Amino acid sequence: MTKLTFPALFSKNMAMDLGTANTLIYMKGAGIVVNEPSVVAYNTYTKEILSVGTAAKKYLGRTPQHITAVRPLKDGVIADFVITQAMIKNFFLKIQRLSPFIKPSVVICVPTGITQVEKRAVIEAAVEVGCGRIYLIEEPMAAAIGTGLDVFQNRGRMVIDIGGGTTEVAVITMSSVAYCESLRVAGDELNEAIINHIFNIHKVFIGENSAEKCKIEIGSAIDMPDLQSHTLIGKDVLTSNPKEITVTPQEIREALSEPVNAIVEAVRRALEKTPTELVTDIYEDGIYMAGGGSLLRGLNTLIEKETKIPCHLAEDPLLSIALGSGIALENLKDYKKVFIN
Repeated sequence: MTKLTFPALFSKNMAMDLGTANTLIYMKGAGIVVNEPSVVAYNTYTKEILSVGTAAKKYLGRTPQHITAVRPLKDGVIADFVITQAMIKNFFLKIQRLSPFIKPSVVICVPTGITQVEKRAVIEAAVEVGCGRIYLIEEPMAAAIGTGLDVFQNRGRMVIDIGGGTTEVAVITMSSVAYCESLRVAGDELNEAIINHIFNIHKVFIGENSAEKCKIEIGSAIDMPDLQSHTLIGKDVLTSNPKEITVTPQEIREALSEPVNAIVEAVRRALEKTPTELVTDIYEDGIYMAGGGSLLRGLNTLIEKETKIPCHLAEDPLLSIALGSGIALENLKDYKKVFIN
């Protein structure tokens, strides 16, 4: 995270990537000042918020009876309004005092195709914690800006944003999204595929954190000869005793094949439904990938192989959306056409 300078403490305007897996906040004049998991731990009986973000993620799968750890966003939209509101307020308080007199302008990233009800929930959550002017920007648009693409050109640009809850395949031209498919297959589904594979093949239960670690250590979309086997400890289905197992990169790749193929098929559909002139632009300039899920080894290579179009990974896929929304925040007048409210 960026260390706040003295002037930045008075720079109230912010941009927020409110994601299923992680929340990032960009502060004007200071850059990214929050990058933490979108997780809240609270007391089940009193509803008191115990921790938020990194500290709360440690509770997942390890809570006693009176504590619950939850992700209040599902598929990129608010699933629990009260908990989301508490999470946003907690993150805001980490970086500045909230004042009833000075209400910051906030740019918030939302999935493409978000409904009016979902838009209203995001805006109300921000208003409740003390925000003033609220601008909504679609995630693929923010990703394109953060990747360094000129979104105002009369030219087709394809962006694949693979987050925690959704994958969005979008074609952008003239500061608008010309086509977008939102697929509920992303980082969380990759973890779930590993959990199901370990259960079905090895008869062992493992948690979400263990599955995510396995994905990061040896997960891939194509054959990677240099990867080594990975050891996991879970709970034996039959005896409930702890059990150690070793999984190979090949079996994890096979476990991930279904969600990976779903993402590739979404890219194919996008190319089929995009006008020919825009597809020509995409062929010349390539496809751009952002979001944490795009870090799966070899995924860009697989998409390139299947589409015959160069596929470029953003310089920092995890930060692209937050940086893009931050650029829009710093230049509100120039980017007013990209906001959807």
